[in-house]
Amino acid sequence: MDTLFDFATKNMAPLADRMRPTTLDEFVGQEHIVGENMLLRRAIKAGTLGSCIFYGGPGCGKTTLANIIANTTKSDFIKLNAVSSGVQDAKKAIDDATRNLQLYGRKTYLLLDECHRWNKAQSDCVLEAIEKGNIIFIGSTTENPFASMTKAIVSRCRVFEFKKIEDKDIIKLLKRALQDKTKGLGNYDVEIEEDALKHIAFAAAGDARNALNSLELAVLSTDPSKDGKIHITLEVAQQSSQKQVLSIDESEYYDMISAFIKSMRGSDADAAVYWAERLIDSGCDPLLVARRIIIHSVEDVGLADPRALVVATSAMTAFQNIGLPEGKKILLEAAIYVAEAPKSPSVEFAEAKAEDLVRNHPNGPVPIYLQDPNYKLEKVSGYKYPHSFGGWVEQQYLPDNIKDEVIYEPSQNGEEKYLLRAKIMKKNKVENKKRED
Repeated sequence: MDTLFDFATKNMAPLADRMRPTTLDEFVGQEHIVGENMLLRRAIKAGTLGSCIFYGGPGCGKTTLANIIANTTKSDFIKLNAVSSGVQDAKKAIDDATRNLQLYGRKTYLLLDECHRWNKAQSDCVLEAIEKGNIIFIGSTTENPFASMTKAIVSRCRVFEFKKIEDKDIIKLLKRALQDKTKGLGNYDVEIEEDALKHIAFAAAGDARNALNSLELAVLSTDPSKDGKIHITLEVAQQSSQKQVLSIDESEYYDMISAFIKSMRGSDADAAVYWAERLIDSGCDPLLVARRIIIHSVEDVGLADPRALVVATSAMTAFQNIGLPEGKKILLEAAIYVAEAPKSPSVEFAEAKAEDLVRNHPNGPVPIYLQDPNYKLEKVSGYKYPHSFGGWVEQQYLPDNIKDEVIYEPSQNGEEKYLLRAKIMKKNKVENKKRED
């Protein structure tokens, strides 16, 4: 039973905490992993979910889903934060979980927020418990676990990537909060404009927590009008949003992003700089500009100038360390470089071809001579070590059923023309050898 202190604490909590879903049916977004008949949803309902890592941006439902899992499976739930918790905290949690499993047959979920912050020594302390099944580990992180976490932990977990919550789903949450009289704002007589709802969702950029807290601020800081209602207009919503208000409407915002993208692709540095400046000046997150530059350094420049990716990623890192206003010059320099660089979409085409082949030929066996020779009963032989032949030798690397497929085709632009020339030389070498044989 809740004490008076517990009741007061719950009611004083931010709206986002009070409105946190407690069941899968209340959970909004992430349909690609918890939608009907999706693996994660089936595993949760069946109580067969093993250790996993939830990876995605803030406010997209990682911690909420972990709580739902614990409630749905009627298991114990221990939450730690990697920033403030150490080895001793983890060991105590594991000891408690082991005791409950042995005495009562009750499983324990250990949620570790910001799990990428743990070093190898801290991560190692939970490995044995994960392997034995004494705890079911759920890591929550905003960083890519394959790059930021120890391999030993990642290899024992299934990674689920959470995406930003779509505006339509955030609006659904906002309306739910306005109607809920127990946990939400239903006891306030609120009348909110549709444009105000759309702006709060748009400004939250996929972060449901941000959106709900903005709504709460808008309602609590607005006095009732003469009719007794709290009117939330677009202007009130803009003032309550934590994000800088865009001086343009949503349609114009996306049009300008499109113009920026197409200007870089079209090698027009003047236009690329202009649209980047317009976006930043209008209140657009400069990191969005940085991300688009990085994407186009691969999609549109690619191996025609592989330095473009280095310039683009360095620009993002430098901007994150410096910020506005000086950091804007860094982004514009990268945009100019990518715009002026020779263009080739060969990497994007190669990705599409590879995806198609994997989709249509998913089970092609690895050629025997390419297999790992360790732990094989039969000796693996036949592999030609390229360096024994001057750096390259004709050898089949694709499975037999797609051995003649061409996935990467270099263009004749920029530095890629040298790769094309090398590929032609290899092909000629193979044909000459066949004629000699």
